Amino acid sequence: MTGKFKLITLAATAVLTLSIAGQSFAAASTFTDLTNGAAKDKISSLQQRGLVHGISSDRFSPDATLTAAQGIQLIVNALDLNMDLIRFIKEPKATDYFEKADNAAWYANTLIIAASNNMDLPKDLDPNQTWTKEQFTHQLILAIELHSNLPMIKLLPVEIGDEADLSVEYGGSIQRALALGIAALDAEGNFKPQESITRADAAVLIFNALAYIEAHPAPAQPLS
Repeated sequence: MTGKFKLITLAATAVLTLSIAGQSFAAASTFTDLTNGAAKDKISSLQQRGLVHGISSDRFSPDATLTAAQGIQLIVNALDLNMDLIRFIKEPKATDYFEKADNAAWYANTLIIAASNNMDLPKDLDPNQTWTKEQFTHQLILAIELHSNLPMIKLLPVEIGDEADLSVEYGGSIQRALALGIAALDAEGNFKPQESITRADAAVLIFNALAYIEAHPAPAQPLS
């Protein structure tokens, strides 16, 4: 090299080899620790599509909480975000985008992909912080709206029993998730936005989001 940074392109085949839990396992065997009927079917479907992985070959650990890094990777995998067409003047590092990141951690490439694809993540993001239900839902909705070209529809606000617990900046995203059927209120009409989101709950939201995208393709662009 002559002092100028070498122009590089990162291949997607070198990334996304880690699972939602920061480990990689084959998805050959069915998870044995899923008990809820509806969630079990959705998680199993995502497993067969290679979009979620377990903490071992046969355990998903559905009740474990989800960290920011794990949640971001789940969204990145589900939407097939990558860096195939992105060119960098120098090799990017996770800390270029997120000051609390660890460039040697399993999630480093995932954070670079997320930032490069304009996911609306704060610079002071703590990858190891447990995400709440409203945080994950907010990021999922923003990501699918940015990358899936959803058709524009009129949404009517849903009455949320514990709306007072919603963070102001997440309220719109939560309303859209409820209106689109991606998220749902509990039997008492509450969203429980401040609760830590579990791996199972996050996977169900991903499944519902992908189902909505597949059922509502964006209008075809007219031929020029």
